[in-house]
Amino acid sequence: MLQQQNRRFGLNTQYSKTVFLVDDDAKLRRLLVKFLRDHSFMVREFPDGGGVVEAIAADEPAAVILDVMMPGEDGLQILRRIRQESAVPVLMLTARGEDEDRISGLELGADDYLPKPFNPRELLARINAVLRRALPRVEEPGALAAAAETVQAGGLALNRRRRTVSAGGKEQELSLTEFKLLDALMTHPGMVLSRDELLDFARGKDFGPFDRSIDVHISRLRTKTEALSAGKRCIKTVWGSGYMFEVDK
Repeated sequence: MLQQQNRRFGLNTQYSKTVFLVDDDAKLRRLLVKFLRDHSFMVREFPDGGGVVEAIAADEPAAVILDVMMPGEDGLQILRRIRQESAVPVLMLTARGEDEDRISGLELGADDYLPKPFNPRELLARINAVLRRALPRVEEPGALAAAAETVQAGGLALNRRRRTVSAGGKEQELSLTEFKLLDALMTHPGMVLSRDELLDFARGKDFGPFDRSIDVHISRLRTKTEALSAGKRCIKTVWGSGYMFEVDK
């Protein structure tokens, strides 16, 4: 019965615990594959970006773990290709202290990042957090029904099931974090939400506040929503306070 409900609402149950691991470090891949499989995940590994986008379309993984620093096509280039075809949650692995890589990844649509070296348990926690945000928890009354609802405000329609925003017959796909932020803003029109409040909506309370990452995601959301509304800016910055979804009075 549950699988029938999930299929009805577009939730992939067969691959709900499958993750793709893209990293050129064979030793690290072996370690992470064993660790994740020991924690009930199915893992498909890739030494580079070849075939990743096609495999995502065919297998619909729950999430992708993607290293930034790889020879040839790097992780940011691979992420750009992924985002042209899919809104699958992507967690980037970056070198510690490489702020530019993290910011670039967020700008391209990454949902989270983890600097190397890292504890595999933290990676597991972040993957589980991404999956909790990506799918409604079925034990919550009405969660599946809520996932199929459309939120409308300011001339935009946010489809919670498909994770898209549309207007005037045009549609934009959203990354998981973009979706969570826009959902929070559109369900609180005219209300100022602080960065900490948006962080709770978008990433959960298990993570520390990264104000800059929220700003990057908001910038991407503005680009997408303004493309749908002939340049009209719905997301307003309230200096010193946060952001607000503005609707016509």
